[in-house]
Amino acid sequence: MDITLMQPAGLVVSPAFSHVAVVLPGATTIYVGGQNGVDEVGKIVSDDAGEQSLRAVENARVALDAAGATLDDVISWTVLIHQDADLRAAYGAVASKLARDGAPPLVTAAIVAGLGVQGALIEVSAVAAVVRD
Repeated sequence: MDITLMQPAGLVVSPAFSHVAVVLPGATTIYVGGQNGVDEVGKIVSDDAGEQSLRAVENARVALDAAGATLDDVISWTVLIHQDADLRAAYGAVASKLARDGAPPLVTAAIVAGLGVQGALIEVSAVAAVVRD
């Protein structure tokens, strides 16, 4: 059984994202709710968008690990970036952590006026799929 990420002909081809994910029956799907750049007690780790991004992805990694998955198992990311954040710093900080072999995951990103956590500049959520033996 395979989990397939597709970049169909007729749609833009990007090294950063795919357009379609196909998860066959029998795979375990894992949903990670919104993660901000906060420490284990909920305190914002920095005013810097890059540092918050790194911590938000690290928090998602910890959540995935608890469910028996890794960042490489993510098939879809949702990224919310505060309108005041430095987009290049936010993405630049995590790009290498999210790089992997094969087709990239799906990505939905939005610039927003505010996030639920005071001082948060980024929030990420993820969907992962794992084929279990």
